[in-house]
Amino acid sequence: MEKAKLKKLFNNKIFGNIIIFIAIIIFIYLAGSIYFASHFFFNTVINGVDVSLKAKGKVLELIKKQNEAYELELVERNNEIERISGREVGLKMNEISSVSEVVRSQNGFMWLKSISVPHIYYLESLFAYDEELMKNKINSLKCLNNIIIEPVDVGFEYSKGKYTPKREVYGNKINKDKLIETIKTYILKGQKKLDLNENRCYENPRFTIDSEKTTETLKLLNKYVSAKITYVFGEEKEFIDGNTINQWLKVDENLDVIIDRAAVKKYVQALGEKYDTVGKTRNFETSLGKIVQVKGGSYGWKIDTNAESKALMENIKLGEIFEKEPLYLQKAFSRDGDEIGNTYVEINITRQRLWFYKDGRLIVQGAVVTGNPYKGNATKVGVFMLNYKQKDTILRGADYEAEVTYWMPFYGNMGIHDASWRHVFGGEIYKRNGTHGCVNVPLYIAKKIFDNIEDGTPIISYEEE
Repeated sequence: MEKAKLKKLFNNKIFGNIIIFIAIIIFIYLAGSIYFASHFFFNTVINGVDVSLKAKGKVLELIKKQNEAYELELVERNNEIERISGREVGLKMNEISSVSEVVRSQNGFMWLKSISVPHIYYLESLFAYDEELMKNKINSLKCLNNIIIEPVDVGFEYSKGKYTPKREVYGNKINKDKLIETIKTYILKGQKKLDLNENRCYENPRFTIDSEKTTETLKLLNKYVSAKITYVFGEEKEFIDGNTINQWLKVDENLDVIIDRAAVKKYVQALGEKYDTVGKTRNFETSLGKIVQVKGGSYGWKIDTNAESKALMENIKLGEIFEKEPLYLQKAFSRDGDEIGNTYVEINITRQRLWFYKDGRLIVQGAVVTGNPYKGNATKVGVFMLNYKQKDTILRGADYEAEVTYWMPFYGNMGIHDASWRHVFGGEIYKRNGTHGCVNVPLYIAKKIFDNIEDGTPIISYEEE
């Protein structure tokens, strides 16, 4: 019985304590609600001024006092500090403005929440500055009057067969419009520290060493310079590798890799100047065993500069390693000796004679009549090649028209053909009754050549000294 009484008394005491604790909590809460009906909550800031727990009637005076001592600290990229005081820009509090809107927004019964939740307010009309003073102060800042170091994007350097990135330069160039806007906003909000770098008041490089685009560009550059291309010109070779290719590569403002088309074309043109043989002087051994120098004509090797330039750029883009011949507009029989080979037509203008060889074997020879030199119609000298062959055609000129059975042009309208109107060939006929530049041959010779010759066959026309 005694134990039951004690237990009941203990339980009543605990219950009483709980009631007292709850009553205290309610009292504190109600007291706080009454207090915060005339005071600002914890963690309350108005335009940069901490008014926590301050009586609402005295806040304007507090704000005015802090405004008089206001100073904005500018933290610059070079770790220099500059300051702008409220006095320097004519900063004043608008006393007509009130904090009534903040007061109305605070519900006294919600004061507990303010212990952990900040209440930051910005009253747009609370402060004002003098525009002219602000302009003058900003213009006098050192950060706007330093020697300007422009921002520079990440770069790329070539050395020992590969590219490496060159770190960007941030510089110190200020974005003045952004700086002015940010300073004004900070001052009106009462903020006291402005980091120019964090607030993007500088003009920064678009691409840095850590940019994703930088990685892509570097990979592409190194792919391009990994190409190794060997041009083959008979026994001669020309090599291209990264040491040449890197001189043709550019990276534009968007970090896109560009192959300099003009530089590539210039290189291919240089190959042409070195290895093209159209019109070059050749030492030719005649059928009579004499060595003559033959210059000019359309026969020989000629690189197709445009097509090969385009092909070379594609080879570089693929990072290819291989040997190749360039693309040609036309080719000669070989790269050896006079390049003529053993299938050709030989025309000796001095002796008015023609020989046709195929695979080293003489097919036909005989007398001819060439162009009249005294009328300005001399047959062209040089090494040419057969353009095409045609049967049964009419040749027309300014003052002539002639039907021929076998027509084999090698230089414009100049070619080899039969001449049924002639009964005699050779000798001095060409000097008094020569052609307009063509090579007239008897019908049987024309037929023999026509039946055995192919397009592109060399035709050597020369005069003996």
